[in-house]
Amino acid sequence: MTSKQAAALPGVEVLLGWVDEGQRLLEQMVHPLDDTAVGEPSRLPGWTRGHVLTHVARNADALVNLLTWARTGTPTPMYPSTESRNAGIEAGAPRPIAAQREDLEAAARRFMESARAMTPPDWERTVQSAQGRSIPGSEIPWMRVREVWIHLADLDLGPGFEVLPDAVAAALVHDVAGWMDGRVTERVELAGVDRVTFGGSPGQPPVRVDGTPQALAEWLVGRSRGETLAVEGPSALPDLPRWL
Repeated sequence: MTSKQAAALPGVEVLLGWVDEGQRLLEQMVHPLDDTAVGEPSRLPGWTRGHVLTHVARNADALVNLLTWARTGTPTPMYPSTESRNAGIEAGAPRPIAAQREDLEAAARRFMESARAMTPPDWERTVQSAQGRSIPGSEIPWMRVREVWIHLADLDLGPGFEVLPDAVAAALVHDVAGWMDGRVTERVELAGVDRVTFGGSPGQPPVRVDGTPQALAEWLVGRSRGETLAVEGPSALPDLPRWL
């Protein structure tokens, strides 16, 4: 975890509160759906809402594996393989909405119960993400925050990134900007979120991108083309690599 990310992330209790808030809103949005709605397209290419809901549930279980790793010290990867992860999503996507709701809620409870079983030393133990990154256990709740809030918008049920709380959106901007650093040739300055900069080199004139934390986060994670952002500088809004 870079120093930029570390400065942006609050403590575990705050992160778990963000998880709970996002999960409750997600369940409220899913509650009125019927079987037809769950089979309709999401905002993610090639995925129905059923794919998104199944993925969110399976992610909770995958993060329980990481929490178990952090708690016991026994390596427990998020998924046995990429193939098994993808197969699980495909198998669960066409289920009726009642099964989707039950799974989504039960998986969320398992995650929270596992998180509450952690002790302070457990949160410091190093585990490995699905991307092969070594992280402290204390970053696991943040991974769940991202999953719940981003995919809530991906369901295409009305609410989008604008519903992200300011603090969640700002933390997401810091996180993704840190990941983008070294992957973007232009120097980019994000106005309005602690003047976050990434990409290029420190001596380059930056492209200044201004917008709400929510709009900046939506652009950084590849859910928008930045249409609502104001851009000033030596070049247009830069193309970004695909995040995660």
